[in-house]
Amino acid sequence: MRHFGHIAPEVRERLFHREPGTFHTDSAPRMLAAALGATLYSPATRPHLADDVLKQAGRGVVSMVLCLEDSIDDSEVSGAEDNLVRQFTDLADRGVEVPLLFVRVRVPEQITDLVRRLGPAVALLSGFVLPKFTEERGVPFLEALTAAEAAAGRRLFAMPVLESPELMHLETRTETLSGISRTVDKYRDRVLALRLGVTDFCSAYGLRRPPDMTAYDVQIVASVIADVVNRLGRADGTGFTVTGPVWEYFRHQERMFKPQLRRSPFLEEGAEPLREALIQHDLDGLLREIELDRANGLLGKTCIHPSHVLPVHALSVVSHEEYSDAQDILRPERGGGGVLRSAYTNKMNEVKPHRAWAERTLQRAEVFGVAHEDVGFVELLTAGLPA
Repeated sequence: MRHFGHIAPEVRERLFHREPGTFHTDSAPRMLAAALGATLYSPATRPHLADDVLKQAGRGVVSMVLCLEDSIDDSEVSGAEDNLVRQFTDLADRGVEVPLLFVRVRVPEQITDLVRRLGPAVALLSGFVLPKFTEERGVPFLEALTAAEAAAGRRLFAMPVLESPELMHLETRTETLSGISRTVDKYRDRVLALRLGVTDFCSAYGLRRPPDMTAYDVQIVASVIADVVNRLGRADGTGFTVTGPVWEYFRHQERMFKPQLRRSPFLEEGAEPLREALIQHDLDGLLREIELDRANGLLGKTCIHPSHVLPVHALSVVSHEEYSDAQDILRPERGGGGVLRSAYTNKMNEVKPHRAWAERTLQRAEVFGVAHEDVGFVELLTAGLPA
């Protein structure tokens, strides 16, 4: 699979200076973590889940979470498990490529039970999402994952969700983060990425951010994100990929901004009019939050609506300018450090301080590609929209 693999090769050639690379379920964890992109959540109760998975894959989704936890009622869990097994079996029988598929469970026992019930269809499963993760609650999940992995005879990843009140509350945050750090470090080979449950953070204080505000505008939430990245997202080799929080707002029309994109003069004059078009559809906040995610050290994003996927992916593509700077910084002859003027002559690149940024940028370029010099967000988004 590859990002933007759903669009025609000749269109990709027009868009990309360096096209997105291919990856698969057996790729290196470092690559898969960077490639998650917009991870689309879906309740495991959906009766045509197999069809839904293939439909979204055809529209550019490369990672999905099939949820047995908060998205379904307590009374639906047993039926949802049965449905999940049926739908995985259906997908396996079709013999088609699927996105990276994860199951969000409620209790550790579900991990071993589902792997046993899936049988050969477990080959389509990439791993499990572990809710309300702390050291105390997380260890049983990871032990169950280890046992399930041995029974399945294949690699299974964990994606812990950091969303517990203990992490939100100031008096327990440091201790909780230390415990989480110890746990994920012990199981480092199995932890693909850490996910942030900002909705639960807000719930602890009776808050809900409006569509014109990002998670970073809610200061009590922003402080937790900062502390999580500080402790668990370091670029010194000890950190993990931390993904961005969910954006809750959407319109019912799946093609909500396509008419504005086609009619707006930005195609000839530049991207600014797009901002006005998207404000009308409650997406301006999403675009700002994606940009702030990256500025604050996050990569990828939890999504609960298909319309959010393309904006996340379009804004994840590395610009030609970023790529040029990263390459200059990482040239072997620059190993001793120093300062150089960027090829775009608009900034100074300091080799040693900017090295970690450059390495992360080239990692993102590997999976999301590098846009041509004259290609921006609008062109990438337009190209990815369904016909």
